[in-house]
Amino acid sequence: MNLILLTKDDLISTDQVCLTGRRHHHVRSVLKAGAGDSVACGMVNGNMGYGRIQDMDSQKLVMQVTMNQPPPTSIPLILVLALPRPKMLRRIIQNVTALGVKQIFLVNSWRVEKSFWQSPFLDDDNLVQYQRLGLEQAKDTVMPDISKKRFFSRFVKNELPAVSSGTRCITAHPKTEQICPAGVNQPVTLAVGPEGGWIDLEVKTLEDIGFDTCAMGQRILTVETAVTSLISRLFV
Repeated sequence: MNLILLTKDDLISTDQVCLTGRRHHHVRSVLKAGAGDSVACGMVNGNMGYGRIQDMDSQKLVMQVTMNQPPPTSIPLILVLALPRPKMLRRIIQNVTALGVKQIFLVNSWRVEKSFWQSPFLDDDNLVQYQRLGLEQAKDTVMPDISKKRFFSRFVKNELPAVSSGTRCITAHPKTEQICPAGVNQPVTLAVGPEGGWIDLEVKTLEDIGFDTCAMGQRILTVETAVTSLISRLFV
């Protein structure tokens, strides 16, 4: 946790917050900070700055906060991600949030198991928690927007053309010799399939709306590794 992430509910006055639970424990037991010390903090979807500890005991802490720094710049990438396995979903959302992705579409695919859509890992409250962990790691405050799309063809044909307008559209797929571009200087919409990849019909559906298919090379990567590698390659 490199940033204490705050919400409006933490405010007890215009410039004071009261923290309990995990954040209190981190400040007290991990940072070993005390009264008079300052820690990095930021308001969700707002500015960053620091908090000066005014009072702390075993249950709570009170800080006076100064928020005068903007959050870091996001990367211009829209991620279209076939819903991964639940435990992998948690790590991927945390990682892409830390990398600065601000728009994510979780979509269905022929190789996505139906049970994944019923997983508690996909609950909105849990998704917010994964995002918070990514923001705390990267010292950012802006929550990504996450949308869930249960019908692949309907989403790709009816919504994705408008969503991806003005961006370079790329489908990640291992069964191609075209290598993913590096260091692009334009916004990108990146579609990453499930374990096993997109099926041919899904690749064709994406191609029909202007997506180019590319790979990371000969190695077959897990979705978790592929997503991080692709984003890093595109925006080195």
